[in-house]
Amino acid sequence: MKFEAQADGDTIPVEVTGDGGRYRVTLGGEAIEVDARPTGAGGWSLLLGRESWTAGVTEEDGGLFVVDLDGETYRIRVEEETRYIIRTRGGSASAGGQILKAPMPGRVVLVEVSLGQSVRPGDGLVILEAMKMENEFKASVTGTVKEIRVEVGQAVNPGDVMIVVE
Repeated sequence: MKFEAQADGDTIPVEVTGDGGRYRVTLGGEAIEVDARPTGAGGWSLLLGRESWTAGVTEEDGGLFVVDLDGETYRIRVEEETRYIIRTRGGSASAGGQILKAPMPGRVVLVEVSLGQSVRPGDGLVILEAMKMENEFKASVTGTVKEIRVEVGQAVNPGDVMIVVE
């Protein structure tokens, strides 16, 4: 599972692999082996190398976690994995335009623009149904829609170009 976590104004890429209480957590490129066991009601026992920690974790609202770690409190916002994938693999933007690519397999539900239409950052381009969720992809640049390579009902694969804005 990959996502980003925000705490104290810093954003850190995080990847977690493993199961059964034994995990490999990569924080900003540094990997840490963690043994994590629930102790009940949001409590966790953590073993990092030879160091033992206790933590209390509560979720306040969608994606905001309050973590009490040996007397210190941290407020950490975690971006949901699907949103992270969409945001990081949804295409590229440059000064010359935007190439919107499908970040995952899915089906086009709605094409919100037409050829030649002017768009601004935040304008909707395409709605893609993937992983049982509808995800709207938006323009990240000001420009004109030069290509529309998808249509409603079409299946797309990761990396397929959907919209080109110049």
